[in-house]
Amino acid sequence: VQLVESGGGLVQPGGSLRLSCAASGFTFSSYFMSWYRQAPGKERELVASITSTGDTTKYADSVKGRFTISRDNAKNTVYLQMNSLNAEDTAVYYCTTFVDGRRWGQGTQVTVAS
Repeated sequence: VQLVESGGGLVQPGGSLRLSCAASGFTFSSYFMSWYRQAPGKERELVASITSTGDTTKYADSVKGRFTISRDNAKNTVYLQMNSLNAEDTAVYYCTTFVDGRRWGQGTQVTVAS
């Protein structure tokens, strides 16, 4: 199982970023996928999740209306579109799933600053 995140970077407040997570080593279309984030000095927290078919999504209250999780099962990729970013969104963002145990990617840094 391999999860590889990309798309992070430095963005100004109010800006947007799109994160991607490329998955391999398992039947991606059969698994629930999630994005978590961890800010400095804080616990890792759930940001968004999506069912295997993509028909149901769930969001943390702090990102509702600003972030959108989606997936492309043909490309084995899950996305996180992040709009209206603010400083509180600064964190390392991780893609995760549960395949014979919890699996994590290496993370991608998102920094929101002017």
